[in-house]
Amino acid sequence: MKYLILFFFTFSLFSQQTKKVDFISCNAFVTPHFSEKSISGKVIYEFKVLQTIDTIRIDAITIDFKAVLINNKEVKFKNSGKALLLFEGFTKGNNTLSFTYEAKPKQTLYFTGEGEDLQIWTQGQGKYTSHWLPSFDDLNEKVIFDISIRFNENYSMISNGKLININNKYNGYVAGYYTFNYKMQKPMSSYLVMLAIGNFEKQTTTTKSGTTLEFYLDKKDKDKFEPTYRYSKQIFEFLEKEIGVKYPWEVYRQVPVRDFLYAGMENTTSTIFSQDFVVDSIGFHDKNYINVNAHELAHQWFGDLITAKESKHHWLHEGFATYYALLAEKEVFGDDYFYYQLYQSALELNQASQYDSIPILSEKASSLTFYKKGAWALHVLKENIGEKNFRKAVKSYLNKYAYKNVDTNDFLSEINKVSKYDTTAFKKNWLESSIFNFDEALGYLVKNNSVKQLVEFGLTNKNLEEDKLFEKLKSILKSAVYFSVKQEVVYQSQNLSQEKQLEILKVALETKNIKVRQAVAEILTKIPYSFKADFETLLNDKSYITREIALFRLWTNFPDDRERLITLSEDWIGLNYNLKIAHLTLKIVGSNDNETRRDQAIKELEKYTKLPYEASVREPALETLIKLGKISDVVLEELINASLHHKWQFVKFAKDNMRALISNDEIREKFISLKDKVDDKQKERINYFLKETE
Repeated sequence: MKYLILFFFTFSLFSQQTKKVDFISCNAFVTPHFSEKSISGKVIYEFKVLQTIDTIRIDAITIDFKAVLINNKEVKFKNSGKALLLFEGFTKGNNTLSFTYEAKPKQTLYFTGEGEDLQIWTQGQGKYTSHWLPSFDDLNEKVIFDISIRFNENYSMISNGKLININNKYNGYVAGYYTFNYKMQKPMSSYLVMLAIGNFEKQTTTTKSGTTLEFYLDKKDKDKFEPTYRYSKQIFEFLEKEIGVKYPWEVYRQVPVRDFLYAGMENTTSTIFSQDFVVDSIGFHDKNYINVNAHELAHQWFGDLITAKESKHHWLHEGFATYYALLAEKEVFGDDYFYYQLYQSALELNQASQYDSIPILSEKASSLTFYKKGAWALHVLKENIGEKNFRKAVKSYLNKYAYKNVDTNDFLSEINKVSKYDTTAFKKNWLESSIFNFDEALGYLVKNNSVKQLVEFGLTNKNLEEDKLFEKLKSILKSAVYFSVKQEVVYQSQNLSQEKQLEILKVALETKNIKVRQAVAEILTKIPYSFKADFETLLNDKSYITREIALFRLWTNFPDDRERLITLSEDWIGLNYNLKIAHLTLKIVGSNDNETRRDQAIKELEKYTKLPYEASVREPALETLIKLGKISDVVLEELINASLHHKWQFVKFAKDNMRALISNDEIREKFISLKDKVDDKQKERINYFLKETE
């Protein structure tokens, strides 16, 4: 999921309602309005009153309601601004509720881009669907959602479940508009309801078990289907077999959107993920979608099929998804990869346990704890009860609680049925303790030879004479050991004399491993002329990150080659424009005698600070211009715009820089002058920061 804490919303009022009222289905017809950044709709709920209840609550954050009918009769209601409250018209047994509504959500429903770059998408994480669709913030209320979306006919519309039909007459004909009707077969929690609208291209395939997989990309990226979705079918078929329970829904689709708030979100049947993971065949080596892909897919079982009753059991979502994603990557990349990732997370958890005192079984646990410690807890369980028993317990757990809500004891009770393992002690040591049992973890890890070598590396090399260390490092580089050990060799080479280090680095380059070669680029800040030709080969690596590092290293070390490096990188783009920004940086700092070229480069770099470019491009472009001292009105205005963005990371970057810049008297005056050239919202933001720094 998002690599952030997911806070669930649980009130005793909700738990009381779910015992007395059962909402069965929701048929929602929605129309997003892009220019107004709003949404309107009509909703029909079917529900059953099980016990006498005074008031029925449906969560609705700042939503306006009209025509509220229960059992086809108009009823009085109360709108608290946070919920629709119903207190008349319903009877014990089956009931229907219908209403129309309008909302202008401040979050959860996002409108980005324009024209062919237009996108609308949701992120309902935890409890937020009620900002755009009157629904339930209580995860224990599971409903069968059927969503129909009406929008401009030139765009694709995506929601949960199976696409039943596309027509232009549903709920009345509107010229130029089509409606996409989606239908779920089984109940799910409201936070997993989604919609996405955009200019998408689609490819499909079918798994061995008959599930349809749908892959979406922006039409501009249609040549990137293969590297972006590489191994997707293999991952799906592996997880279905490994988990032992058939994929529980009728279709699985994945759609990337621009400026998504997190890495991905496991909406039932329809995962949304970040556009940053859309890559070409070179970018695949720098940042690929595989782990997020497997993680969000695993959630279709762990989180979607079965859902935690409350936030203290959130590891039942994230720990499972993290662990099964690692198992899927093990299937693709092998044992060494799997154990190396576990080793890295063990190091991270061991360090974090020094200041993170909150255990897994707490609603206040960190993301690191829920995700990675949760995954480690599962690995420990599997190692101790055996793979066969672990699979049997997981399968029984999923089948028993399918489409229901669970807690940790529900899972552990299934473990107890297949093994005599002491789950009480396990719960105490791994789930209720803030300590990460690093020594115990290492015991499981050193079964893998590559991890064993990494663990022993520092201990055995610390006291070796230089000649013996040199020979050992060279021998490891020439062996078939996993690349992570070879990376460590590159880092350790810094303890050798320059002559011996360069010989080690030459051997490292000869491995042709992208990550090992990248380590050479990272550590060699001072490049001897004798090593120049070897180092320059890094400019051709199938890694945009390696090329960027090498470009700057060569620029710094060999001033006479600067014009050649500018010419060489002229047409480079890279991953999220990293090479284009690097090239323009060199043009700006290297054009003291060519004012025209420098100004053109500044103008071009300013272009990347603006829409339609994503925050992942705009932020480094802004950062570069600020560091270079090229702070024009464009830079200031785009910082203001960034501070109003929906992506919190980009907002923080903008705010931090605005505060730093506005403390400079000259730039402060620029901000004041800019107020007469911007709109009211931007002006309000400038005034806020001016007042803050008075």
